[in-house]
Order: sequence, then C-alpha cells, then structure tokens
Amino acid sequence: MSDSTSQSAVDERLKSEGFGARLMKRPELGAIAGVILVTAFFLATADPAMFTLSGVVNFMTPASQLGILAIGAALLMIGGEFDLSIGSMVAFAGLFFAAATVTMGLPLSIAIPATFAFAALMGSLNGFIVIRSGLPSFIVTLAFLFILRGLSLVGLKLATGGSTQLRGVRDAVEGDWLAPFFSGDAFGGLFAWLAENGLIETFKNGAPKVPGFPIEIVWFLIIALLATWVLLRTPVGNWIFAAGGDANAATNSGVPVRKVKISLFMVTACCAALVAIITVMDAGSTDARRGFQKEFEAIIAAVIGGCLLTGGYGSAIGAFFGATIFGMVVIGLTYTSFDQDWFQVFLGGMLLIAVLFNNAIRKRVTGER
Repeated sequence: MSDSTSQSAVDERLKSEGFGARLMKRPELGAIAGVILVTAFFLATADPAMFTLSGVVNFMTPASQLGILAIGAALLMIGGEFDLSIGSMVAFAGLFFAAATVTMGLPLSIAIPATFAFAALMGSLNGFIVIRSGLPSFIVTLAFLFILRGLSLVGLKLATGGSTQLRGVRDAVEGDWLAPFFSGDAFGGLFAWLAENGLIETFKNGAPKVPGFPIEIVWFLIIALLATWVLLRTPVGNWIFAAGGDANAATNSGVPVRKVKISLFMVTACCAALVAIITVMDAGSTDARRGFQKEFEAIIAAVIGGCLLTGGYGSAIGAFFGATIFGMVVIGLTYTSFDQDWFQVFLGGMLLIAVLFNNAIRKRVTGER
C-alpha cells in the first residue's frame, strides 16, 4: 500500500463529525423541539397567566410526578427492558407506606427506608423472573401490573375494614423532621424574600402567591441530573447502554448484564415508591387507584424523550422534557378554550411522531437504510 493511500485511510478514520451531525444524533433533540413547539402553541392560544411563576409551578407539579417515573422507565428502556407495573407499584408502595405510618405508627425515618426497600425487593423480583425465565419483560411486568393492583385493593380493605382508601397519613407524620423533604414546598424563605423585594407576585397582604417550589419539582430535578451523570459520566452508564444495545456482546465483553438489568428494575420500582411517598403525604391518604395508567404515560414520556423501544439508546434529560410536555399540555388546556379531552389525541399523536422520529434517528446512527 502506498504512503498516500495509507495517509488517506488514516485521515478517513480521524475525520471529525460536524456539530450538526452530532446534534442530530442526540436522543433528546425531539423532546426539546416538542417543548419549543408546545410552548409556542400555548403562548399563542392560552391565557398569559400560564407562563407566570404560579402557572409554571402549576404545570410542573404533575410533570414532576410523572417525570420521576419516566426517568426510571427511560433508564430501564435504555437497558433493553420495560416495566408496565410501575403505576401499580405507586399504589402498592403507597399502601405499604400509609400502613407503616398510620396502622403501625412508625416514624418516617423507618417508614420511608422500609418503603424503598420493599419496592426494591419487588423490582428485583420482576427482574429476576425476566432474567431467569427468558420471558419478555413486557409480559412479566404486565402480569405484575394486575397482581400489584389487586394486592393494593385487597390490602386496603384488610387495613381499613372494607374501604379502598386509607386516611390519616398527614396527622401521623405531623412534626416529623423528615416530612419537609417529601411534602410541601421548598425554599420558602427565598420566596418570602423575593416577595418582600417585589420580585415575584404577591397577594394583597404581601404573602407570595407561590410560597416555594413543590418538593416533587426539586426531586425531579435532582433525579434527572443524577441519572444524566450516571449515564454519561460513569462506567455504569456504559454498562446500561451496552446491556440494551447487544446483551450477548456486552456479556462477552465482561459487562454484568444480569446484575445491571435487575438493578434497573429496582431503580424503576424505587422511583415509583418515591412518587407514592410524595403523593400520599401531600394528599394525607392513599387509595387503590393511585398511579392508575401512569406506567403507559411514563413509557410514552420516555419515548418522546428519545428512548428507542429496542433499547441501547435514550437519555434521562429527554425523559425530563418528555414529562414536561405532558404537564404543559394537560394543565395548559385549562388555560385555553379547547376541550381537555384533546389531551388524549395529543398523547397518541406525540407518541406516533416520537416513534417515527426516533426510528429515523436510529437509521442515521446505525447507517441502516
């Protein structure tokens, strides 16, 4: 081979990729574009109050609850698996937590870790069955969707003597030092200072219209940043992508694929437990329908955020923006004259567009025609 031919081959290998090409391969690109389009739509059609501080907090609160689930679902989907039981896990973990605080009278320092440990155990059971049986995770977790929902109904009736709702949580946890970390608003002092200096809206008596950030928003941001760091800056992130991309090749390369996937099921279940704890403490009660159909919304948010259904591709930031779109639309429609049932149409349309977009990106990344 001549020197010029060799130099050409080297140059081809070292050829850098343009910024535009790298940008097009980012999994969260579609979700960011979606946020921009949805924002533009509501700027044109909604009451301007939607984009005040109180309006943003109003739509980010449900977005955060869904987003915590969506980030867990996204990590699992990147790892090549699904969990359709996370909505039912919200109800079952909520039952466990409420029973621990109300029925058994345990302090939050025991009830919260116990709830997470219980959820992780159930998640590991899901993962263990999937790995050992070789069955698709779609089927195994679909079965657990019904099992956990049914156990929530039965358990609530046993704990309450026939009711499907367990009350008294707020009274049971009142005064507990851990309560502010899982309920209410954060940074109240900051918001009071902003109100005193005329930097945010206030009521006539001078109190801020927004007393602080709902704690679920804070958790949502923390989990999104932590998950992004794990995926992009740690060996565990590489293992997750490898396990979802090609499990056999990853195993041959020394990646502990089984442990990674079981751990991801546990993380997803713990995300559901966190949502359960936050919502139960905010409402002061739990019921059998808590988390109903959230498993589908979480997966859709993850897909809108760039996760491929085939695994090995996606991002936590994409799931963050996917959940934000949900919150903006479901709450934003109340600021317009549109029928709120259009949300269902939007849901299906966004899912279809996201899958088509992600499929095009996959072909671009892999070079498939």
